[in-house]
Amino acid sequence: MEPIKIGIIGGSGLYQMPELKNIEEVEVETPFGAPSDNFIVGELEGVKVAFLARHGRGHKISPTDLPFRANIYAMKLLGIEYVLSVSAVGSLQQQYAPTDMVIPSQFFDRTRARAEESTFFGKGIVAHITFSHPVCSELGDILEESCKLIDVKTHRGGTYLCMEGPAFSTKAESQVYRSWGMDV
Repeated sequence: MEPIKIGIIGGSGLYQMPELKNIEEVEVETPFGAPSDNFIVGELEGVKVAFLARHGRGHKISPTDLPFRANIYAMKLLGIEYVLSVSAVGSLQQQYAPTDMVIPSQFFDRTRARAEESTFFGKGIVAHITFSHPVCSELGDILEESCKLIDVKTHRGGTYLCMEGPAFSTKAESQVYRSWGMDV
């Protein structure tokens, strides 16, 4: 299979991409098990794209059970160059309204139960990776311009808070996250 330029991980609410043409379903096995689902590979305006439903089609995998490493490793095996992850999230700041696009510049990880499975390293492989700028600014520029073309209100920057799930935060927790400067 020829390399695929763009990989899209669809979170809650995004389980398919009907705009893809010439589609094929691709099953990928990894040393970390199977990804969340088979990849749907097709073309979007002449660009080869692979789509993966983060929770599996039909939303069958809980956030704490997602095979993160298998998903990313499979994308690497497919030769994917750019990864976009799209999710429905809750807003912690008034300026972020439903249907707005937020392109965060930082992440804050509040997960604990999946710590052992959140890295490709360990078990004899020692690596230190900078995460000071976790979002590709060039890809963010492209996404922001694309949103402008279709009149989607876009916010650039901000911090994405990743929670353990599947529960959402209490009102008290959300207030603390706001005071910390978290955005979504």
